Order: sequence, then structure tokens, then C-alpha cells
Amino acid sequence: MAPDRTRQDKPPATSPLGIVEPQSFSFGAPGSGLVLDSGKEFGPVTVRYETYGTLDAERSNAILLLHAFSGDAHAAGLHSSTDTHPGWWEPMVGPGRAFDTNKYFVICSNTLGGCHGTTGPSSIDPNTGKPYGMSFPVVTIHDMVKVQVKLLDHLGIDRLLAVAGGSMGGMQALEWATTYSHRVRSAVVLASSARMSAQGIAFNAVGRNAITGDPRWNNGDYYEGEPPARGLAIARMVGHITYLSDESMGMKFGRRLQERDSFEFDMEDQFAVESYLEYKGGTFVDRFDANSYIYISRAIDYFDLADKYGSLDAAFAETTTKFLIVSFTSDWLYPPYHSKEIVYSLMKNGKDVSYTEISSPYGHDAFLLESHRQEGIVDAFLETAFQQAREGQNGARR
Repeated sequence: MAPDRTRQDKPPATSPLGIVEPQSFSFGAPGSGLVLDSGKEFGPVTVRYETYGTLDAERSNAILLLHAFSGDAHAAGLHSSTDTHPGWWEPMVGPGRAFDTNKYFVICSNTLGGCHGTTGPSSIDPNTGKPYGMSFPVVTIHDMVKVQVKLLDHLGIDRLLAVAGGSMGGMQALEWATTYSHRVRSAVVLASSARMSAQGIAFNAVGRNAITGDPRWNNGDYYEGEPPARGLAIARMVGHITYLSDESMGMKFGRRLQERDSFEFDMEDQFAVESYLEYKGGTFVDRFDANSYIYISRAIDYFDLADKYGSLDAAFAETTTKFLIVSFTSDWLYPPYHSKEIVYSLMKNGKDVSYTEISSPYGHDAFLLESHRQEGIVDAFLETAFQQAREGQNGARR
């Protein structure tokens, strides 16, 4: 692997939310486990989650944030005073921000199959005392949402004001709005899709093959030895390319050389973009589990609302959820036409839907990078949903 030429020492980060404490909730004792879409009963399950803000007396101001592929429960704030990075959606979560913690009670949990506190392949199987590895059951996006439903039951929240997420998080939001519409008033879906395309499945397959082709993968049983670091790094490199765009890579790197003035006739990394991808792959290995990559990418591949319900129109026929759909012009992983298919189907069903296509050069990552441009849109949408919820409560009281 090329030397790290991009990383710099950073000072501790700051956040208006200050230090936040991760929490955990467990359920599913033997005989009362989670029934997965595969038909298998699985348990126990531990869920890692964080909360920001205060739940109101009516328990009506809760918003569930849904993370993307490699995300976790740490959406905002800091875990310690020495953290150099706040949570993954820090610009959007906090006092006065789109997910205003002065007004809303915001929740974020790590998904089933993950490796950041929620039960996944690296968790200990109580029957063997060893990590599950590839004995972990296959899971779906719906299974992830089932776990989130259990978490809300634990928190005593019958109905969410909103669910919100981008990419895989948007898929979870769509699952909420179709399967559990009675429990969610509104949904914010950013840079996402109602089904994974053949191109997306192909990229995921390359990533999985990079991992399973690493000799250290050992059929998923690598936890007592060296992990398949090179395979996982390559998987991340391939995946990260899909998150960018030709324009954004040209803007950031072009054909610039890294720490040299001219080409050298060897096979070492020479271009800045090569060093960048090596860096992204290397840092990913430090924080993610290779088996989780395999399971989560497969869950994304399985996601297809039209197939589940017979058609996309049928999927949205019974929903009572209010929608905000946002796409980005240069996103070639989930191009705007994916979002428009959702919007058109909702419109055909006479549902409440707003749509915005944001012109951005940053590709799929735009939903994380264009916070200043989407903040006002999301804020206005949530404010309307919030006021409608309050009016409904006041009407019920009268």
C-alpha cells in the first residue's frame, strides 16, 4: 500500500451538542427472537443508538435518522473532548439546524449486520462463544427496519414525526413509509432508490469478491488472526469511486502527480487520485468489518419495492406518509431518474410528495457534502410536518 500522503494531524473538533453518550438496547431471548425475511428466527440482538434533543410530553417530535452503507449511530456530537471528527451528519443535526434539537428528539441507530455496536457478523454467538462470521443470517433492509421498530417500542414512541436518510438510509426510509406507514408521518429520502440497479449490484459484487478473494478472509473466520485488510481496502476503493463523479474527481485531483514532478516508469502510485483511494481504503479497514461489508451490500442488492409489492405503484398505494425526495444531478450511483420514478408513482397514487433536484458536482456524496444547500429544504419540510402534527393533536383534544 502506498504511504499516506493525504492525512494530516487535526485539532479536536467542536460541536454544539457537546459530548454524547452511545446507548444500547437488547431484545430477542431464545424463543422470542426476530423473525427475519428469510424465515429464520434470530436473537439475541443488541442495538447501539444515540439520541439528541428532548422527547416532548406527547412523544410526537421524534425523528429517526437512517445511516448509509458504512455509517453508524454517531450522527452528531462528539464522543470525547479529543475527537477530531464529529458525527457523520453533524452539519444537519443540532440547535437551529435542519434536524433542530431545540425542537425535535433525534434518534440514530446502527443497523442490523453492522459492526459499530449493533449485532452483526463480528458479534459473539452465545451458542459458540465465538464471532458469528459467515454463520450470521442473511438480512434485508426490511430486517434492519424491524430492529428499529423494536427500538422505538423500547423508547415508548408509537409514531415518528419523520424518518430521514440518504443512500441506504433512504431505502430504509422507503421501507418505513410503505411497511410501517402508520408509524411515521413523513419521510426524507436523499440520493436513494426504490431498487438497486444492475450497475450497483455489479459494483457490490466486485467489492465482495475482493474480500472473499483475499487469502486472509478464511471463509469469514478471521477474527483470531489477521483480517482480509487488502480485500476490504480494494472493496472500499471501488465503492468510493461510485460515490464521487467525473467532475468532482477532476476538480479535486485532475491528472496531478503526487510528490513528484514528472512520470516515473514504475508501478508505484504516481497520481494524486491513486494515493487518495489508497488512503480511503486504508482508513476504512481500521473502522469496518469485512463480513459486515458482505452482508450489508447483499441487503442493498435485495432491496426492490416493486418486486416486493408487485409494482412500485402498489408499494405506495396504502401509504399515508408525507414525502420529501431529493436527488443530485451528478449522482451516477442513484441517478435522479431513480428518485423521479418514486415521485411519479407517489403522484399517481395521489400522495403528498415534494421533489427537489439539486445541481451539484459532488456525485452520490453530495447528500453529505451539500448540507448548506439541502438544509433549508429539509428544515421547511419538517416544520410543515411538525405543525400539521400539532394541529392534529389540538384537533383531537377538542
